[in-house]
Formats: sequence, structure tokens, C-alpha cells
Amino acid sequence: MLCYLKGTVDHKIVYLPSTLSELFITYSDSDHGGNPDNGRSTGGYVVKIGTGAVSWSSKLQSLVALSTTKAEHISAIEARKEILWMCQLMGELGYDTSGPSLLRMDNQSAIAVSKNPEHHGKMKHLSLHLFWLRDAVQDSLIAPTFVSTQDMAADVFTKSLDHYKLQKCVSMVGLVGK
Repeated sequence: MLCYLKGTVDHKIVYLPSTLSELFITYSDSDHGGNPDNGRSTGGYVVKIGTGAVSWSSKLQSLVALSTTKAEHISAIEARKEILWMCQLMGELGYDTSGPSLLRMDNQSAIAVSKNPEHHGKMKHLSLHLFWLRDAVQDSLIAPTFVSTQDMAADVFTKSLDHYKLQKCVSMVGLVGK
């Protein structure tokens, strides 16, 4: 963390128009069992408007995830809460938020669980509140979308990264050096 802070002390977030048609862009990620003290995962998300981050989070999850799918699903739920808030804010500002918001994730299994009710048998150990994401997908409020791990902007909030990946993530969230 200290290396990141020292390396980005002269950086600022730059907001430029995005080439994407989306009002805002959301990424969600998790490390599975990354905390050696208690086996909990760190979940994170970042929401961007244009090229710059406007909201982000990095938190130790409140329970131990039994799989990477569950850890990613829990992170996606936290991102979904932020997407809901962003939709309400942008709607109050006069923007059209009627279509589904894309949620970029790098775990195909977590995407499948959020989209398909038939996966319930494999995930029935999840708490009921975790099915809130699946309801949002079925109601076309959110659309989980796969991105490769190399293009996951939220990685910077969930795990330590090598120099190259750190620089790429810093750039992806809109941080630019002087």
C-alpha cells in the first residue's frame, strides 16, 4: 500500500469522455481467501464516468467464501448496491438510466450463477440476501459481463499487483501523473 501511495502521490484523476456508450462503467473483483489471518476474501469495485473513477471500494468480506465463485458473487452484490445508487443519482440529474447497467466481472462461474436460476443446487449454501443480485439480473436492471483478468480495473482494490499490472490499473481508473 505504501509503495502505491508513494508511486501515485503526484497523480490526479482525469475525466474525459469515454468511447463506450454507457453512462457509467462498473468493475467488480475479489481475491479468494486472501487474508491469511482469517481466510476472508477482499472484495472491491470501481465505478467510472468517462475515463475517471467516481466511486470505489475495497473491503474485507464479512464471511469466509467457500469458493472463488462465492467471493466474486459477494463483491458483485456490493457493486450492485453502488450501481443502484448511481442510477438513482444520474436519474435525478436528468440522465436516462432505463436500460440494464453492465457489471464487468472476470469470473465466468459467478456470472453464470447470477444469470441462471438452475445453478441454485450448486450454490444453495448462499444466504438468501445473496440472491438479490440474481433478481436484479432477471429484472434487466443489471447485466453481468465478462472481462479478462488483464482488463479488470478493480484488481487494484483486491490484491497486491506487480508493477506492470499496477500501472495498467492506475491508468484504467483514470489516474494520470503530472
